[in-house]
Amino acid sequence: MSTPRTRPTLADATRGRILFGGDYNPEQWPEEIWEDDVRLMKEAGVTSVTVGVFSWARIEPRPGVRDFGWLDRLMDLLHGHGVGVVLATPTASPPPWLGRLHPGTLPRDEDGRTEWWGSRQHFAPASPDYRRAAAAVTEAVAARYAGHPALLMWHINNEYCTYDYGDEAARAFRRWLTDRYGTTEALNTAWGTAFWGQSYDTFDEILPPRRAHYLRNPAQILDFRRFSSDMLLACFLAERDIVRRHAPDIPVTTNFMPMFFGQDAWEWSRHEDVVSVDTYPDPADPLAGQYQAMIADMTRSQAGGPWMLMEQAAGAVSWREVNRPKPEGLNRLWSLQSVARGADAVCYFQWRQSRQGAEKFHSAMVSHAGERGRGFLEIKRIGADLARIGPRTAGTGQSAEAVILHDWHAWWASAQEARPSRLVAYEDILRAWHRALWEAHIPVDFAPPGRDLDRYRLIVVPQLYLLDDAAIDALVARVRAGAVLVCGFLTGIADTDDRVRPGGMDARLRDLLGIDVLHEWWPLGEGERADCGTFHGTLWSEEIQPAPGAETVAAYACGELAGLPAVLRNGGAHYVSTLPEPAALRGLLAGAAREAGVAPVLDALPEHVEAVRRGPLLFVLNHGRDPVTVPVPGSHRDLLTDTEVHDTVRLPRFGVAVLDPA
Repeated sequence: MSTPRTRPTLADATRGRILFGGDYNPEQWPEEIWEDDVRLMKEAGVTSVTVGVFSWARIEPRPGVRDFGWLDRLMDLLHGHGVGVVLATPTASPPPWLGRLHPGTLPRDEDGRTEWWGSRQHFAPASPDYRRAAAAVTEAVAARYAGHPALLMWHINNEYCTYDYGDEAARAFRRWLTDRYGTTEALNTAWGTAFWGQSYDTFDEILPPRRAHYLRNPAQILDFRRFSSDMLLACFLAERDIVRRHAPDIPVTTNFMPMFFGQDAWEWSRHEDVVSVDTYPDPADPLAGQYQAMIADMTRSQAGGPWMLMEQAAGAVSWREVNRPKPEGLNRLWSLQSVARGADAVCYFQWRQSRQGAEKFHSAMVSHAGERGRGFLEIKRIGADLARIGPRTAGTGQSAEAVILHDWHAWWASAQEARPSRLVAYEDILRAWHRALWEAHIPVDFAPPGRDLDRYRLIVVPQLYLLDDAAIDALVARVRAGAVLVCGFLTGIADTDDRVRPGGMDARLRDLLGIDVLHEWWPLGEGERADCGTFHGTLWSEEIQPAPGAETVAAYACGELAGLPAVLRNGGAHYVSTLPEPAALRGLLAGAAREAGVAPVLDALPEHVEAVRRGPLLFVLNHGRDPVTVPVPGSHRDLLTDTEVHDTVRLPRFGVAVLDPA
């Protein structure tokens, strides 16, 4: 009896190192530049580059005509200089001939307007013509390079983000709905089509939620978002299966965008060998370091261990209203922060800054300033840092006893057009609660609702508007077994069909949280604050009648809700019916962590300092612009400077220490 083949992992590509490099687009340059590129790569400590992401038109300039000579020479050149290759399937940017010959491959927006070639991601994921062409070019690339010694990893497509409301999508949506519901009667029940007389007699009457005269059916939109994620996933799986057939021992990835609305990353990550993400925090954002930490925690949780930072910027991007560069040292700080939170690969878009095209003002590892530029000098320093710490870091894990529950389906449902307050945005709530834990130095994982939570002492639910019965039962059982729960407003309101639960919140949750009656939601206006006695709440408030035995921890001090609970406690379950200001939310969650027996990484850290443990190592990072002395009890060796550290470490602005216990 044969043993099932074990899927490859990121460790098969890293081989005991932290991969360092970025997207390499040599087709933008004459070949004489390539030799200079590999010289600079070696100088910077680059160990891998991603190749071929946007090369379909170069590989297949006309239907069925393939040109691999340039790519053969490139792969050999990189291998000869010790640089591994993450080889992409080029299917994110179809050549113009595909849309010209097969107009159905082009997506349409909600108004039915065609999205033409001339940019990227101009493909309809449900189009049979697109899928056939994508499979053919993927087959050709995989067959040619599966055995190449430079190959480290396959990278499928790029930043899957296409929405399509066209006729091909409509046909595929109907098939998806038929598989999900079986009959139009079941669909009509799930969608609540009795409202406004929307009932469907046959599946042929159903369209994607295109532009309508007034509010569209939120259950239809929710299912279309589910369908769209599934259609993109089907494209990924088709290409993944092709490259896996040719090279089963080479790991496969595709790059997520952080908190991308259209892609259920929990489901996608189950089908990847390596989970990777692109992240571009704004250097002008004073809380960008927290945003980076949140994306790292989420990606590590999706991966279940080490993950890949596929893209970041060495300096400025080119798509914000104002594009600020990174001050000296910030690129290094954020790169090492990603490693601290589980990254075993640190990469960029892109290697050499483009001189033409839509992203010529987007920074790169080698900027327009060239090898003497400040950006490349910092890149070289980062490469040297990663070479020093890689042998002690790569493959190691992290442990957290606190978890944040996060779900794309709940996010999709909460974003419907008609809701109590458009000021309440799921992603802002999630970030605010993660920020509170980050500033309290509490290590945290993310998990989808329904995941086994037995290892966690503290469970944090910022907001989950939609929850299924199994997830509610699991959450209740874990809290009854001793975990501490802190739950935010607008949680457990609807079932998986976006049907509001009786009582305005699931009865099991109300019982758990100590809520007898949830009379009314009282959203707050822009800039409005609710006086809660010891703090102010923002965005939201609620008219709650507590159950007997529940404790009002904080009450609304005035107005219609005066005397009613803003924060309610029932045993180990806490309910927060507003969004406390940052310091108050931090204090609330820090207190819940103490109650749960969850300790911060280090006590008494100075402001702007982050401490993270990964494996045996302690990473200490200064996000501030002033030097700081940090208490680190005991004796350590700083792997970045190869110096002994006793009880304190001095960090310059944006400074980092990686401490190995003596």
